[in-house]
Amino acid sequence: MVTSPTFEFEESLFARGHRLVAAMDEVGRGSPFGPCCVGVVVVDAEVGPFPPRLRDSKAVARRVREQLVAPLLGWVRDHAVGAASAGEIDAWGLSVALRLAGRRALAQLALRPDVSILDGVHDWLSGATTLTPTGPHYPDVDVAEVTTLVRADQSCAAVAAASVLAKVHRDALIDDFARSLPGYDLENNKGYATPSHLAALRLLGPSEHHRRSWRLPAREGEAQDEGAG
Repeated sequence: MVTSPTFEFEESLFARGHRLVAAMDEVGRGSPFGPCCVGVVVVDAEVGPFPPRLRDSKAVARRVREQLVAPLLGWVRDHAVGAASAGEIDAWGLSVALRLAGRRALAQLALRPDVSILDGVHDWLSGATTLTPTGPHYPDVDVAEVTTLVRADQSCAAVAAASVLAKVHRDALIDDFARSLPGYDLENNKGYATPSHLAALRLLGPSEHHRRSWRLPAREGEAQDEGAG
């Protein structure tokens, strides 16, 4: 059953004295191809009712997600999407890449929130350190207090909004890749490990935008990549 989000959790943060609440969600975590993206929206207590049909991005069709973008941009006070590439995921791991994408999103905001809601139980946004002399180099941005909530993308309207904006943004990026990388069925699978995508990897091997640190199917006649996928 599809859960309808509410604004109750956000209102509880306003009641605690927070003025600007950021809500963040990621897309592309489980894809063996392309970037992971983090969407962020900023809301305050005066934003009014959220757009009808707003749900977690995974619960609505692409057409509905795209139709939601304009009303969502009119509802929130600020928004952005940050990304980390497949190469960055390979170099530093997925958790670091999510932090990098999230901080890139925060750095694009004109407003500075004083609390951030993350979906799940793990705070992947705080605690950034440089792992090697070559990076990752995080944007110089203040990270406010972080609060996590399991299934926030389903229950919190602002997090659902962030998930929709991130999903639409990433789908557009994958559509661009599909035009330059025919053969992987990216226009349909959006980089995820569908049977057609896995079959293409066995036939063509990985492109430069595949996550080579993941356990990708071996190209016919070659040994399987040993990765963490």
